[in-house]
Amino acid sequence: MQIPIVLVFAGNDPSGGAGLSADIQALASIGCHAAPVVTCVTVQDTCNVIDNFHLSGDQVIAQAEAVLSDMSIGVCKIGLLPSVEIIEAVEQVLLKYPQMTVVFDPVLAAGGGKSLVANPVYKNLLALTTVITPNSIEARRLTNMDCLNLAAAQLLDYGCQSVCITGTHEDTDTVINTLYSKDEKPQSWQWRRLAYSYHGSGCTFASSLAGFLAQGSDMLEAVYKAQAYTWHSLDKGFHPGKGQALPNRLIHATLRNNRQQSD
Repeated sequence: MQIPIVLVFAGNDPSGGAGLSADIQALASIGCHAAPVVTCVTVQDTCNVIDNFHLSGDQVIAQAEAVLSDMSIGVCKIGLLPSVEIIEAVEQVLLKYPQMTVVFDPVLAAGGGKSLVANPVYKNLLALTTVITPNSIEARRLTNMDCLNLAAAQLLDYGCQSVCITGTHEDTDTVINTLYSKDEKPQSWQWRRLAYSYHGSGCTFASSLAGFLAQGSDMLEAVYKAQAYTWHSLDKGFHPGKGQALPNRLIHATLRNNRQQSD
C-alpha cells in the first residue's frame, strides 16, 4: 500500500517541540510520510527562541524540487517562512505544482512570544492556500481585525478556500475552534481546556490536518480528526524542559498498536 506523502516547509527546532520535528512525528503517527524542506535553523528551547538562521530562497526551492521531481505528492503543509525571499520561493513552487492541496500554518511568533517573522507578506500565498490554520492572535494580526468572524472573512477574501481559527488563546472556559469556508455556514467544535501551555500545538494540528487530507478525508472530517488527534496529544503531553509542555504526538500510533495487540 502506498503511504501518503506530505511535503513540509518549516524551520528546524532543536528542542523537537515545534517545526519539522513536530510535523514529522505527527505525520508518521497517523500513517503518513513527511518530505521535510528546511526554511531556517532556529536556536530555541521550550522557553523561547534565541536565534534564527534563514536559508536562501534558492536553497528552499532546490530542496522542494528534488522531492517533487521524484515523488508523487498531493498535499503540502507550510509552517515557518521567516523572510519575504522564502515566502516568494514557496509561492514559486506552489505555482509550478497547482494540483497540491496546501495547508498553511502562519507561524508568526515563538511560544514565548518572540516574533519570528518581521513583516509577513502573505497575500499571494493565501491565494494558493486550501486551508489556513491561524490561532486567534495570528488571525487578528494577519487581517488587523479584532472580530474573528470578520478576520476569517478577510482571509477568505484574500483567496483561501477555508480558514480554521483555533481558540486556545481566547479567554473562554472551553477551547472553541471554528472552520470557515466560502458559501458554507461556519462549523465550530468545543474541547475541554487543558491545564498547561504547549510548545508545538499549532504545528501538530496543521500537519495532522495535512495528513488526514492526504489520506482522503474531506475538509470537515480532516479538521475534526486533526483536532481530536491534537487534543489527545496535548492531554498526554510531557515536560522535558524548563518551559512549555510538549505534545505526545506518538499517542496515535501507540493507541493503534495497543488495539492491534489486543485483537
